[in-house]
Amino acid sequence: MPTDTLSPPVVHPHDGRPPQPWAVRAAHLIPLVVLPSGLWRIALVAGLPIGAVVAGDRIRPGFGESVYIVALSLVSEGLALLSLGLVRPWGEVFARRLPLVGGRRVPPAFAVTAATAGAVALTLIWGYASWGVLVDGNDLGLPAGGFALLVAAYAPLLLWGPLLLAVTWAYHRRRSGT
Repeated sequence: MPTDTLSPPVVHPHDGRPPQPWAVRAAHLIPLVVLPSGLWRIALVAGLPIGAVVAGDRIRPGFGESVYIVALSLVSEGLALLSLGLVRPWGEVFARRLPLVGGRRVPPAFAVTAATAGAVALTLIWGYASWGVLVDGNDLGLPAGGFALLVAAYAPLLLWGPLLLAVTWAYHRRRSGT
């Protein structure tokens, strides 16, 4: 009598339901609101003229700082792309290649808790940062054009937390059947 070692994952009645169209659009918008700040940081590392000038000298990060800046940009964009898991099937079942959990159902409470914590943290971080800009203004000493470009690149990050929270709420409702 053969045994089935690769049994299919347990199917839950709320799995596989399509997400709301607005949630899909919002999830796709998240990586786009994170992109400008990453591009600004990479342009800084590349030495492009983005107005990052203090006392007449262009800001030039050292090698270690450059590695950190590029890594920060890649990790930020990668985390933003994770929001797509809240509207795609791979957000309902762990990838088979993952040890111990591969092929199993993603517990909705796990995904909702992690995404909610991230959304709250992002809202607080970027809210605090924007408050600092409102209160202190251009305390970096950048020329007006460079500061305007910096603000334009970072202002969309204010949407990251609220968008993630909205998509998380839609995921919760879809996966819990409410």
